[in-house]
Amino acid sequence: MASAQRVLVIEDDAAIRRGLVDALRFESYHVFEAATAKDGVESALSVDCDLILLDLRLPGGDGLSVLKQVRASKPTLPVIILTARGDEADRIAGLRLGADDYVVKPFSVKELMARIAAVLRRSPARPLDITRIAFPDVKMEVDLLRRELRFDSGSRAELSETEVDFLRYLAANPSRAISRDELLRHVWHIEPRGSDTRTVDMHVARLREKMCDNGAEPRLLLTVRGKGYMFSANAVIVQSRP
Repeated sequence: MASAQRVLVIEDDAAIRRGLVDALRFESYHVFEAATAKDGVESALSVDCDLILLDLRLPGGDGLSVLKQVRASKPTLPVIILTARGDEADRIAGLRLGADDYVVKPFSVKELMARIAAVLRRSPARPLDITRIAFPDVKMEVDLLRRELRFDSGSRAELSETEVDFLRYLAANPSRAISRDELLRHVWHIEPRGSDTRTVDMHVARLREKMCDNGAEPRLLLTVRGKGYMFSANAVIVQSRP
């Protein structure tokens, strides 16, 4: 069963935050919330969410610093900034830092929900511009478009569609370990609660075999104990040019 999309609301005004949470839940979103810059960063980096609603005026910091830290760790996570009327400079700064959209307070709930839906529709395509993942140390590369592994020796291995989606998701989030639960939601599109997380482990084991990556001491597709999976630091992510 597909899981509800998950939204993190970072807003210090309790009344506005409660209104946003209630409106999102009414639209069947799963909602998390934070009221300060510090809690916002911690939640953004620890919670598996599909989109962030981010106020730019926060106690203990500001939304732009939160956005910078989110972009450094989760470069493809959609962010919509919430700004006061007249804060044009902040809106421009937010967009330059990678925000996907902005909404000016006071805003229409209907407009906000439409903007959230539009951003979420666009977001699954974001990692699709990643075409190759190269591992220079072992002279092997992953061609995501042709769905195959290629070795300098001339040998090749075919990849399944799910394996391509899995590798692309790791490549789109190169600086952090991805948990099994997050992979189940975003690659397999199932709710991890009650699901067999061995599904992820078995796919990783098959991929390591195809990549000639020693399962006992992997060098390419790493296991970070208690956190999940990520590529080695030597992986080179190649994106198509716009």
